[in-house]
Amino acid sequence: MKPICQCVSDRVTGICCSLVVCVCVCVCVCVVSECLSEYVVFVIRPVWQVPVRRLNCIFLVSPADMSLDGQPVKRKKGPAPKMLGNEVCSVCGDKASGFHYNVLSCEGCKGFFRRSVIKSAQYSCKNNGRCEMDMYMRRKCQQCRLRKCREAGMLEQCVLSEEQIRLKKLKKQQEEETARTSTVVTPTPPQEVATLAPEQQEMIEKLVAMQKQCNKRSFIDRPKVTPWPQSQDLQNREVRQQRFAHFTELAIMSVQEIVDFAKQLPGFLELTREDQIALLKTSTIEIMLLETSRRYNPAIESITFLKDFSYNKEDFAKAGLQFEFIDPIFEFSKGMNDLHLDEAEYALLIAINIFSADRPNVQDHDLVERLQQPYVDALRSYIMIKRPNDHLMFPRMLMKLVSLRTLSSVHSEQVFALRLQDKKLPPLLSEIWDVHE
Repeated sequence: MKPICQCVSDRVTGICCSLVVCVCVCVCVCVVSECLSEYVVFVIRPVWQVPVRRLNCIFLVSPADMSLDGQPVKRKKGPAPKMLGNEVCSVCGDKASGFHYNVLSCEGCKGFFRRSVIKSAQYSCKNNGRCEMDMYMRRKCQQCRLRKCREAGMLEQCVLSEEQIRLKKLKKQQEEETARTSTVVTPTPPQEVATLAPEQQEMIEKLVAMQKQCNKRSFIDRPKVTPWPQSQDLQNREVRQQRFAHFTELAIMSVQEIVDFAKQLPGFLELTREDQIALLKTSTIEIMLLETSRRYNPAIESITFLKDFSYNKEDFAKAGLQFEFIDPIFEFSKGMNDLHLDEAEYALLIAINIFSADRPNVQDHDLVERLQQPYVDALRSYIMIKRPNDHLMFPRMLMKLVSLRTLSSVHSEQVFALRLQDKKLPPLLSEIWDVHE
């Protein structure tokens, strides 16, 4: 059986006769030889022992590689596929150095594509985008070079952002620390117990209290939400509009909660107004999805808002959302539910998510990183105390933030689909999600 991408449930994409590659959010899976049935994993994003679920940064494995509980089992390492030596870059025709971002390409085009994606670069072409790309023109026209990269199949989601590189380093440090503690036996006091620093304890208590206060305001506004129609008529235009209005009004309340919470975070108001807006615009949907996941009820596979409103997948679809967006939401929510996080861990994850310095249009990256670090440190300390025997829980939680980036891009596609259906978003949502009518 050929492997299927467990991230997006998509089929693998063939690169050459002896190499089958699925490029998704996190890994490439290479089948060296079908007769050997041996899978070799090339990690291009940090991967930890995360349950195999869609959009969750996971190993892509065949059924034989799975244990009964859905966890990837330990596999044998194999050699990386060898190139013949005469391969050429799919973008410019120079000598290829390997597969980069899903495409056989040279080091120059690999670096150019990475820089362009990270900087969200905008180029212009003097020839109206009609340049033929080769080793000479690649230096002359950046717009056509970037276009050719995309046409050749380079995927932006395969490029590691600065934040993801930082998470990768954190993962490596965590692995090294785990290896040291497991191989080196050092005498420790028999009753030594880890504790939070007083300022960390105070920070966590304030975060939880702030969240509860913001949620309380939304609960007060609950009667203002358009009622969910009782009619089951799927063809009635008025009923469909009422369902859509119901969901968008819940979304507006959630956005207002997030904005209120962010403004109370120490240091947030120290940022320029432009950086505040940049952080909120890109983090809002991810925080909404985090909040959605904590309201997931696995027993009935539904999500509950404001205590009284519970919805299953079919309810989301009736409101006009597509299953391509609904399914990942429920898969992510189920994965988060499996971690059994408490209020403090959710609050810290949300604060870390808000202060992500690699967001588009953020100017003062250093300040944002400094503001984020205390929350990262507090989460690490809190987990060490609460889960002393689970050394992978901290990187596993941070990995969920990477999964949210992918869900965010799926959300952008959903918003575009809603526009095609002539479903107009309220002004606040249009502004926060950069929807231009």
